Amino acid sequence: MKTQLMLSLGLAVAAFGAPAPAQANPEEAMNKAGCLACHARDKKMVGPSFKEIAAKYKGQDVVPTLMQKVRSGGKGSFGPIPMAPNPPEKIDDANLKAAVEFILKS
Repeated sequence: MKTQLMLSLGLAVAAFGAPAPAQANPEEAMNKAGCLACHARDKKMVGPSFKEIAAKYKGQDVVPTLMQKVRSGGKGSFGPIPMAPNPPEKIDDANLKAAVEFILKS
């Protein structure tokens, strides 16, 4: 009986895939990735505030664009200070997407 249950569970996981790991909330993910060293919700620090970013892109479908900007880094959108690239090792795609969506809702 126990063997059949284990076999059934194994087949179910193989058929449907393993469950996705739980994601941190966007603020936790941004903190872990180091985003909050330069950005804050409502005040300019080294980089623009979340509110400034949300205001600039209000009403635009820019999640993929901003995800790429975070990945590659850059400068000029909010001033001369460059933003360093942020590879998937710092923040994975799912958490990056959640973070960008969170910022745009600020």
